Amino acid sequence: MSIRIALDKPPEFYTNLDFISGRVVIVLHRPETIGNIIVKLEGESRTALSLQPERRNEYNGPGNSVTENHKVLYRVFQVYPDDAVALVFQPGLHEFKFNFKVPLNNICHDARAISALMGVGGVGGVGNAGILGTGGFRTMDGAKQLMLAHVKSTLPPSLTGFPQEAEIRYYIKVTIQRPGIFKENWRYQIGLKFLPIEPPRPDSQKQEAFARRPFAFKPRTPLSGRRSFFGSKPTNAPNGTGQTPPSVEISARLPFPSILTCNEPIPLRLIAKKLVPSQEQVHLTALEIALVGYTHVRVANLEKVERTRWIVVSALNLSIALGPPTDPVDTEFEVPNTIWATQRLPNTVAPSFRTCNLMRRYELEMKLSLNWGLLGAGKSSGLLPQTISLPLTMSKIEVFSGIKPPAQLLQSVNTANAAPAPIRPTAGTGTNTAMNINGNGAAPRPPPSPVPQDGAADPSSLAIISRSR
Repeated sequence: MSIRIALDKPPEFYTNLDFISGRVVIVLHRPETIGNIIVKLEGESRTALSLQPERRNEYNGPGNSVTENHKVLYRVFQVYPDDAVALVFQPGLHEFKFNFKVPLNNICHDARAISALMGVGGVGGVGNAGILGTGGFRTMDGAKQLMLAHVKSTLPPSLTGFPQEAEIRYYIKVTIQRPGIFKENWRYQIGLKFLPIEPPRPDSQKQEAFARRPFAFKPRTPLSGRRSFFGSKPTNAPNGTGQTPPSVEISARLPFPSILTCNEPIPLRLIAKKLVPSQEQVHLTALEIALVGYTHVRVANLEKVERTRWIVVSALNLSIALGPPTDPVDTEFEVPNTIWATQRLPNTVAPSFRTCNLMRRYELEMKLSLNWGLLGAGKSSGLLPQTISLPLTMSKIEVFSGIKPPAQLLQSVNTANAAPAPIRPTAGTGTNTAMNINGNGAAPRPPPSPVPQDGAADPSSLAIISRSR
């Protein structure tokens, strides 16, 4: 006997509203009695955290860790039989077709759906066909789901990389029931990769979010101005006195809201602004851009944050002049984006998401090395070059999957959002019946009004400015 699941033209990944179709292929070598054949499409978000010794008495479960499993997706398709009569299958090859449509939102937040689908509220749940569930097959115990805290959100993406601690996986599972006390059921499953459609992108407001930081070099020291080991006086050499050290402000800018797209380059702009009337040349000699993901893991009232770092750009041995030294004060120079324009986000980066027991958010970290007086120029002039390492961080970064929602879905959401809210005689909050495709359980937010630059603000903080080219 052998079982396999053959999907029809499987893509690299599935997304919301996709149809998943295929066949259950069974090869028998002898006659077998089969009661029913059930195919399930499931998705689960599983977390597990270790308990500290002083907190183990708060939980009744065995072991030194606690787990939480949310069934974010659960669909059942009975491919055989139609009349719930067990038949004897002859040796040979047998095929049964199935199909599913991937929903938009998770199911675990819906108590009514869980009660109806997973056997809560009556013996057998769907159809009340017996203690083993519909037609004699076993369904998931929905009572455990009802005991957990849930949030309504779009289906989260597949997530790996945290063994035994956090994972989100999707799979198709087939169960073949064999009537009889001493006969065990046959089971087989295959995994799927899932990426959600992205929420509606806000209209372009020609605004930018930025992180900025000013810096200034110190007056340079002549190479021959240092005393030797024997205490001799410095020889006559050109000194750096009379030279105004350069001072520049570096700002990293992204379109606001700050959205990055999976497998696409970062729409970054680096701007250098001259702050003092110095006639000295400053060079960008190295640049590193990293995307930092923070995975928030929750089990009951236990929480843990895992930090993951992806290097997107690592460019060394650069020599990019930050504008001519004769430029007037307040002149801005944009660093050519050829360094990062062709570097895409790694394919292991998952979109930002929030589900019941897991959440992923992102930051963008940049490190620039700036040089006043390159090494070769320093030897020829007798002056000691200087290098400054400048960090910049942009904290409010969202990563989208790049999968556009269907036009009909966007139109329905816009229509629902445009409808006037009913007037209620008493105070209270209305219920939004529109589909949630914003990933965090909230309706799309309009961009805030521009915030003017404030010289007294923290130079590394995130702000918003109007774009001017």
